[in-house]
Amino acid sequence: MLVDRLTRLGFECETLQYNDVTNLWARRGNAAPVLCFAGHTDVVPPGDEAEWKSNPFEPTFVGDTLYGRGSADMKSGLAAMIVALENFLARHADHDGSLALLITSDEEGRARDGTLKVMEELQRRDEHIDWCVLGEPSSERELGDIVRIGRRGSLSGMLTVRGVQGHVAYPQLADNPIRRFAPVLAELHQIDWDNGNEFFPPTSFQVVDVRAGIGAPNVTPGELSARFNFRYSTEWTHESLTEKVESVFAQHNIDYELKWHLSGEPFLTQPGKLIDMVTRAVVEKTGSAPELSTGGGTSDGRFISPAGVDVVELGPVNASIHKIDEHVSVSDVIALTQMYQRIMELMLL
Repeated sequence: MLVDRLTRLGFECETLQYNDVTNLWARRGNAAPVLCFAGHTDVVPPGDEAEWKSNPFEPTFVGDTLYGRGSADMKSGLAAMIVALENFLARHADHDGSLALLITSDEEGRARDGTLKVMEELQRRDEHIDWCVLGEPSSERELGDIVRIGRRGSLSGMLTVRGVQGHVAYPQLADNPIRRFAPVLAELHQIDWDNGNEFFPPTSFQVVDVRAGIGAPNVTPGELSARFNFRYSTEWTHESLTEKVESVFAQHNIDYELKWHLSGEPFLTQPGKLIDMVTRAVVEKTGSAPELSTGGGTSDGRFISPAGVDVVELGPVNASIHKIDEHVSVSDVIALTQMYQRIMELMLL
């Protein structure tokens, strides 16, 4: 149905399949500049469905509120984009430049066969996007109060510390990996990684999992595993962070293996036309200027920005995303549609 609606608007729609992930790239026009709206169709699991007020996978309206998994993150953002495109093209079919829509279905999962692969394909064939508006739920208290102009990087470390299992009464015959790791962990926590900068908060180091022991109170473990994560600013690259961490380990007598997983480098859209016009569209609708932020987790913007694309995120209120009874205000969806339409007018007319 989505492809049918876009085809009627003059979009050329292309399905890009990678493994079991289906993505849609739709474009109207061949001229530059290209304004793209982007989002994802996949959602997180609902949790205990018995705790929901209604079936999480059946849209349910209660007054001005729409309940359902993905209603805020981010089906309503996608719906607002489509209706905004229809309204804009009904009045301005001969607009400047080109319009595009990138809809993927791998954002909430491994994020390997969605936006990442589509952007690689576009780059392979020298197809360039100039500006991108992501419909991620950026707003916090009310619609449009925050526009994200970048995101922190995310780097995870998976650690194994090897020791020698033994009896607690004979520590001289064992090598407790907990004792080996404890001073390293303390030192990592004591590091003042950075103070952030004009656009980013300070880098965060968090340990999310530590496991050791065999379940017996009189046995020291032979191995420890841990996982930690950095949410980092543009003061670092993933290479400089890994080098710093490994230099700390090198100062201690510890037998370890450390594997790294990079979810995305930090990205930042510099001040310019896109930020100015998105801000103006929000002000015209709400009467208040949005906060320009790089907070929150990661998004698919991390795969779009490196191609030289200016990226911003403007979407519904995020208070209920990933929660039981996820919901969105219908009036907010209507207002968001009008913001998206106004962005098109300001960028392409």
